[in-house]
Amino acid sequence: MYFLTGWPRRLLCPLRSAEEPFHIQPSSQRFYFALLSETQLSIWFSRPSVLIVSYIESAKAAAQFGFYQKAEWKPDDSMVAVATANGYILLFDVLGGGEEKYLYEPVYPKGSPRVKVTPGYKEEQCAPALSLEMKKPVDLEAPITSLQTLQEDLLVCTADGYLHVLHWDGLGSNGRKAICLTTIPFSLDLQSARGGPSLDLEGVYIRSMEYCLTLDGFAVVLSDGRLGFITPLSSSITADQLQGVWAADVMDGTCVAVNNKYRLMTFGCASGSVLVYMIDTTTGSMQLSHKLELTPKHYPDIYNKTGAVKLICWSPDYSVVMVTWECGGLSLWSVFGAHLICTLGEDFAHHSDGTKKDPLKISSMSWGAEGYHLWVIPSRQERRKQEENEEQDVEMISPPHPSLQTGILQFHFIKSALTVNPCTSNQEQVLLHGEDRLYLTCGDPRQIHSTSDVHTNLHPQDGSPMHHPPNPDSSLSQGLSTLLGHKHWHVVQIHSTYLESNWPIRFAAIDTAGQCMAVAGRRGFAHYSLFTRKWKLFGNITQEQNMTVTGGLAWWKDLVVVACYNFTDQQEQLRLYQRSSNLDNAFASVTKLHSDTLLLNVFKDMVILFRADCSICLYSIERRNDGPTPSVSVELLQEVSMSRYIPHPALVVSVTLTSVRTETGISLKAPQQACMAESIMLNLAGQLIMLQRDRSGPQVRDKETPAVNKKLLPFCPPVVLAQCVENVWTTCRSNKKKRHLLEALWLSCGEAGMKVWLPLFPRDHRKPHSFLSRRIMLPFHINIYPLAVLFEDALVLGATNETVLYDGLQGSSEPLVALFPYCTVERTSQIYLHHILRQLLVRNLGEQALMLAQSCATLPYFPHVLELMVHVVLEEEATSREPIPDPLLPTVAKFITEFPLFLQTIVHCARKTEYALWNYLFAAVGNPKDLFEECLMAQDLDTAASYLIILQNMEVPAVSRQHATLLFNTALEQGKWDLCRHMIRFLKAIGSGEMESPPPTPSTQEPSSTGGFEFFRNRSISLSQSADSISTGKFNLQKTFSMPSGSSAKGRDVECAENMYIDMMLWRHARHLLEQVRLRDLGCFSAQLGFELIGWLCRERNRVARVDDFVSALKKLHKDFLWPFPVIPVGSLSSPLKNGRCRSGEQTGNLAGF
Repeated sequence: MYFLTGWPRRLLCPLRSAEEPFHIQPSSQRFYFALLSETQLSIWFSRPSVLIVSYIESAKAAAQFGFYQKAEWKPDDSMVAVATANGYILLFDVLGGGEEKYLYEPVYPKGSPRVKVTPGYKEEQCAPALSLEMKKPVDLEAPITSLQTLQEDLLVCTADGYLHVLHWDGLGSNGRKAICLTTIPFSLDLQSARGGPSLDLEGVYIRSMEYCLTLDGFAVVLSDGRLGFITPLSSSITADQLQGVWAADVMDGTCVAVNNKYRLMTFGCASGSVLVYMIDTTTGSMQLSHKLELTPKHYPDIYNKTGAVKLICWSPDYSVVMVTWECGGLSLWSVFGAHLICTLGEDFAHHSDGTKKDPLKISSMSWGAEGYHLWVIPSRQERRKQEENEEQDVEMISPPHPSLQTGILQFHFIKSALTVNPCTSNQEQVLLHGEDRLYLTCGDPRQIHSTSDVHTNLHPQDGSPMHHPPNPDSSLSQGLSTLLGHKHWHVVQIHSTYLESNWPIRFAAIDTAGQCMAVAGRRGFAHYSLFTRKWKLFGNITQEQNMTVTGGLAWWKDLVVVACYNFTDQQEQLRLYQRSSNLDNAFASVTKLHSDTLLLNVFKDMVILFRADCSICLYSIERRNDGPTPSVSVELLQEVSMSRYIPHPALVVSVTLTSVRTETGISLKAPQQACMAESIMLNLAGQLIMLQRDRSGPQVRDKETPAVNKKLLPFCPPVVLAQCVENVWTTCRSNKKKRHLLEALWLSCGEAGMKVWLPLFPRDHRKPHSFLSRRIMLPFHINIYPLAVLFEDALVLGATNETVLYDGLQGSSEPLVALFPYCTVERTSQIYLHHILRQLLVRNLGEQALMLAQSCATLPYFPHVLELMVHVVLEEEATSREPIPDPLLPTVAKFITEFPLFLQTIVHCARKTEYALWNYLFAAVGNPKDLFEECLMAQDLDTAASYLIILQNMEVPAVSRQHATLLFNTALEQGKWDLCRHMIRFLKAIGSGEMESPPPTPSTQEPSSTGGFEFFRNRSISLSQSADSISTGKFNLQKTFSMPSGSSAKGRDVECAENMYIDMMLWRHARHLLEQVRLRDLGCFSAQLGFELIGWLCRERNRVARVDDFVSALKKLHKDFLWPFPVIPVGSLSSPLKNGRCRSGEQTGNLAGF
């Protein structure tokens, strides 16, 4: 979702001050940041990140008000409120700079296309010149603990237990109100508020508070550590109109932050955990949704030593949350608990030499615009005793002293396009965008490049050369690129001209082919094509500045679909722009909309819009070629009101039109219906809601109804499918062979992993059982954060952060290079099929699992899928401390026997598993001796060799020798020489293993036994001796020259006997080859295995080497070596023989026979 990139950047304050900043507060749009030090208020701009204005309090006023502590912005950025230590609220007006409106201006060279007559160029590109003017202070006469802005009011919590409601103008007609915390009734839920137990709040005050717009209430942390939620019962905030609920069994709360998009309240605790609560809509009580905490598995050294949670900060799009603790460090989680980044482990916590680093302690932090930056203020460091001279401060070579120039750290992030623009085309491609560039996948993620130079590879779609991101460790990446080519990104720099005027980028979209991208910033949009390697911008800058994208972007074929607001007409519009045409409104198709659009998506030839009035509109898109130029017509098909089910429009995360439905009737006879728009999927604050077509009424066949008069069916009431949903994936494609995968619904659920809503089909066109559900929801865990689903390939694509240490480069004292590793983002992928198959088997749906597995059997990694399934089940069941009443491993083993890869799967899994688990495995899958024999019958000798290793460890040596002999003879017969060499070594190892003591270490004078046949090479024998006398004589000779007594002599005897055993098998095979006159095979056999052929042939001269049928032997010899038979010269055919009676035809036949 969010990924760190590069090193953090340090922003230095140009003003010399002995005070260090300790608090940062962003404005509502995050274009301005208020920084507080003890007596100083500074306003910084976001882009460029520069200081605009600084207000320094006088010593007299500082003594009266006390040091600054907290700050809060007015929603329109016109005022800043500062809380001081002595209980004062200081209100500052943020004023324009008068004549000097801009503090910084860009300087363009002469002849630059961006001339100064461009409208709005200064407002969008320059840092404004602002001034601060303090108004009359407000004395609350008690220490201030929390500030919270609420439209025209400012809510202030004080340590005397009061909640003050101030007007931003400070002198409003209603004055100010003070509400005592003890007058607010607190209960466990709203139903028991009238007569249930209440909370005693005497002497208790609000330590931290934040307003949640979508819950219409305040999440609070009380001074005694309790957690609560205060709801105003009416539009006005008065003492008698407030009701509170508190969370039971929590007494160590420290801080709070709310998520408006998902209606969540996150509370930090002194234990280091973050508790995420939701409000039960029926009872009004606080219910724990999930926890965010470091696990001992991944962080064994620090998981329980982080200290209390200090700060919690949600990103602007509310998709991730950043947490820091008292001991320091940063950790990033997704909204429902998927852990993304932590700086308390790995390269963040250790130097390259292994020594530990001190974690970065943070006093305040804030997200920048659109979440591209995290502004961090480190905690105050001890001042250095020795100060540098002014001359060294002036020099440019050495950096200024930190006490004179305080620093702000800016961490850079890139994020997935799904966070703010979850359109369908973005779901099948991994598209990340930073503040000035796009990261997209290049080519097939499963492709393994050849060993040729990776820089010469061409893009598989358009023939363009692949781009690789700048990698600091280039020498390493070039060596691995041939094997890990899928880890590279295609990086596209966003056009600087568009970026200058329209930063930050708010939306990004990519087409289904992954070749065209579109981005939208504050105004207008631009698109890029990989075919041309060029950006297209509006030729008329006025058209660009007169529109802003509100509901997102999407691609429909070669058109960009945009939901935007037109400032000139002051109207919401749906526009379609042709990619091949110039980017101009003259070539656009414009449809007026009646309400603001919040979300946009495309399904086949339909556009679905979610509007601010909680309604859903379906539009049809049709391309027309009747005119001189092709055009597009857009027509409203259907409008669905959802105001009854959606409490606030901002809660809708995504809207998707899909062909998924429950009554899949699952018509195997009519698979074309699977691509029709059947239902709407809404992600409502993490709840996945489905609206299906209502088919309860009378149905009319499509052939009887003209397409023009065809009326779409209404939708049924919504049904909740799942909770805690972050992303949804579905596709409109169809494939008869992989219907399970293509008609399924895929969900990402944060900490809970993924879920798939899988269709269940009857087998072989049989009638489905009445008790069998049409679909089933299957959960499974994966090790990556999913960003895209490849449906046909059964793959999940994602991205992960990798780090590279550069702390060996020692420059100035503690540079950022030494404090932080360099962060890169790499693509990852993971298969998930084994999880689904296992879940189906657990639910006794083996027939469905078999259909699914058979449809994916052609995938290159399908053998790995089967192996993973066996391995995971084996590890869980064999290592379980308690008996398993219904073990799954026998079911899995029976399932795998349906595939020809059964034997390989079992042996590969066994060899990757501990020996202690083998008995459990083979008790379920069968005796390894039987499996070995099956391999021999199937002529799969390599797999049989693997089973031989299993038998060596599980059976006595005699059994291993017997099976090894069978395999050795079969390998000799089939000419598998590498396997034969391995078997020779294996048989020798078995012989040495039969001894009671380990075999002796051979002396240095003995020849090496790498080939295993030195027995033949080093002996000197008489060729007239028989085989028996040779073997006996040699055996006795070795006994004579070896050690006379002890275990060494016994070991030598066993070794010689084993050599003789191997020799006898080799001789037997050589006799077999010679009997069949297979001289070519005999020669290969001798060369490959070092068989001493000449001596053996001399011994066999009068036995098997004797040729009885010369004619057939000669024919076999010619056939074996592909030699041609001899041909009689033409001249000899006409000359008569001496006897004169033999004809030429007969003569030719005899010669050929000879």
